[in-house]
Amino acid sequence: MKAGNIFQHLIILTIITPLLLFAEQGKLKFQISFSENQYSQPQDGRIILILSDNNNSEPRFQVRETLAAQPVFGIDIEGLQAGESAEIDGSVFGFPFKSLNDLPPGEYWVQALLNRYETFKRADGHTVKLPMDYGEGQQWQRKPGNLYSTPTKIKIDPQSSEIIKIELSEKIPPIPDPPETKYIKHIKIKSELLSEFWGRPMYLGAHILLPEGFDEHPEARYPLLIQHGHFPYDFGGFRETPPDPDLEPVYSERFGIEGYNRIVQEHAYKFYQEWTGPDFPRMLIIEIQHPNPYYDDSYAVNSANLGPYGDAITYELGPYIEKKFRGIGEGWARFLYGGSTGGWEALAAQVFYPDEYNGCFAACPDPIDFRAYCLTNIYEHKNAYYFGDKYVRIPVPEKRNYLGELSATLEGANHLEMVIASNGRSGGQWDIWQAVYSPVGDDGYPKPIWDKLTGDIDHEVAAYWRENYDLRYILERDWKELGPRLKGKIHIYVGDMDNYYLNNAVYLMESFLENTKAPYYDGEIDYGDRAEHCWNGDHTRGNGLSRLRYHQMYVDKIIKRIESTAPEGADLSSWRY
Repeated sequence: MKAGNIFQHLIILTIITPLLLFAEQGKLKFQISFSENQYSQPQDGRIILILSDNNNSEPRFQVRETLAAQPVFGIDIEGLQAGESAEIDGSVFGFPFKSLNDLPPGEYWVQALLNRYETFKRADGHTVKLPMDYGEGQQWQRKPGNLYSTPTKIKIDPQSSEIIKIELSEKIPPIPDPPETKYIKHIKIKSELLSEFWGRPMYLGAHILLPEGFDEHPEARYPLLIQHGHFPYDFGGFRETPPDPDLEPVYSERFGIEGYNRIVQEHAYKFYQEWTGPDFPRMLIIEIQHPNPYYDDSYAVNSANLGPYGDAITYELGPYIEKKFRGIGEGWARFLYGGSTGGWEALAAQVFYPDEYNGCFAACPDPIDFRAYCLTNIYEHKNAYYFGDKYVRIPVPEKRNYLGELSATLEGANHLEMVIASNGRSGGQWDIWQAVYSPVGDDGYPKPIWDKLTGDIDHEVAAYWRENYDLRYILERDWKELGPRLKGKIHIYVGDMDNYYLNNAVYLMESFLENTKAPYYDGEIDYGDRAEHCWNGDHTRGNGLSRLRYHQMYVDKIIKRIESTAPEGADLSSWRY
């Protein structure tokens, strides 16, 4: 062997030996099981182990990617029998510590949970195992039927050979249906389109806010307003009784407001008073329930991985509600609004169904131009987690406050999702974007936009995203055909210090829209100075208050739009009592 080769060999040994020693260190194991009293049949799913340094709440409710993160580890199980154990040791990937071996010795509150999967045989020929929603909005911490252990305080030394046994002794109970009132109704329908795709019955739901005088005016036909957003258990922000005088005030860390829970009740009751008052326009407002095996909602578009949710909402759910609750049932009398996820959905539904809706009001929308997929340009960047690829590599932030102070990185957020589930099944933000926008992979799960561990981007997948879901690109590509049908319908609002950098994509969208011709888009784009997520266009109130007034924010603009665009002979009077 040549001297140079010997030298290289010594360098390789110097690098590898510590890694081998590290891998051998720490034999701590957690063995997690459930009994026949819980499930007598074998179970598929994900076992999640959480260790918390405090008992402020159960560890399962402390899982997050920010500076307040607590250690969490996860493994898949398939066909685990009652009485058998799933094992988590130093070889299992975790966050924020990649291994149990890295865990600082000390006392921890320990809890384990099984997020159960079910088998779906889809119409595209793929068989996949995914968590079904059971009325909780795809929240694994609260999903009925999931098993969990009672939190226990344990002294842990990762370098010990201790075996810690945990029994999943508790089962999350079913969630009761929300109550109905004179004004709030709930519906649930089987979607034929979605049931065919998923190979089993699938449902869509909605909470309907009925106008004052609905029963007294049977001749009235109403405009329909759709507020898009995350899974709503009930119709939010509407309270028919005065605020609870005995409610103990709670400080909002997000908004820096003492007694924010009281303020929420006050605004909800104020909306009820305005809604039932003599001057509020009479209309239907709905909030949609469309949870699916990947997330708490579908993003309201057709998707290779989620199925035809866009068509199901537009052509099944909407018409059903309009027929049952006397909607006008025409595109000029339908409007969309929402914030964040709901902001993207409102704009996307307007773009993909330009004639079915007469306007969208998109607040703080999720990335609407994938050149600014938050801080990543998926078409040009090589890696999503780091800027630079040579001598200097800077971690890509995921979250900031209005001062620019960081609390999470993109790598950390994605690594946490890796811990919660494999194959994009975490129910997290980055996984659902991937599930909605990506083609189906060979294994039946969404084809990754980037390597979840390293962040290396797959530009073929990025090209698929651009052609199918990059809203700015689609508008620019198809403006000749879409422009005349969208004139005056697009309204976008975002804070210039959005926590997730969503304003960057809006700048790019604005650059295109403000230069549109034949026709000019004739809409509105507005920015909130130093406003965080999720600013909705209100320059008179802070975020903490404006977010409680989404309905009131857009009603006047909707009425003006109806009055200026309604076709000749349209019903502009039966609902104006």
